[in-house]
Amino acid sequence: MMVLYSGTTCPFSQRCRFVLFEKGMDFEIRDIDLYNKPEDIAVMNPYGQVPILVERDLVLYESNIINEYIDERFPHPQLMPADPIMRARTRLFLYNFEKELFVHVSTLENRSITDEKIRDAARANIRDRLAQLAPLLVKNKFMLGEEFSMLDVAVAPLLWRLGHYGIELPKSAAPIQKYAERLFSRPAYIEALTPSEKVMRR
Repeated sequence: MMVLYSGTTCPFSQRCRFVLFEKGMDFEIRDIDLYNKPEDIAVMNPYGQVPILVERDLVLYESNIINEYIDERFPHPQLMPADPIMRARTRLFLYNFEKELFVHVSTLENRSITDEKIRDAARANIRDRLAQLAPLLVKNKFMLGEEFSMLDVAVAPLLWRLGHYGIELPKSAAPIQKYAERLFSRPAYIEALTPSEKVMRR
């Protein structure tokens, strides 16, 4: 049985919950209080962060690494492209998301950063980067075209939290809003939401 140590409000944990529910497998989720973490979290992950996946003697951390492992271990439905070139491109996209979007999400999630200028800069960076993705979603149902993939999993928790973070997308980003609604209507997405996440979006 896989056990996922997951933060109830953590966007990175939400990615892993989303994948587990998409796969429809047996697993256990252990909710972790992000501001009062049990000591064994630091033992399992030297960076002291969730999500952490434990399966027998395997301990993994970092959401994209966890999700690729789950995808390879339980290949239906497959969330990483089968073609090696497309898979490499997807990994590059995921890397870019971390560098260009989620580095700013981490700033907004960090309660110790109280300087509003820093937080406003993070919001602006997220808004502008998402707006740049909008043209991609005019014709495409999902990030890679017609098929739901790991890229959609990666970005969904951020789209869910836009209002919560105080980010308003420009009108030109309307395709992003429609795309977000497609993600949020997936049964696995709804199942994976924690009560704390449900109230983030009205």
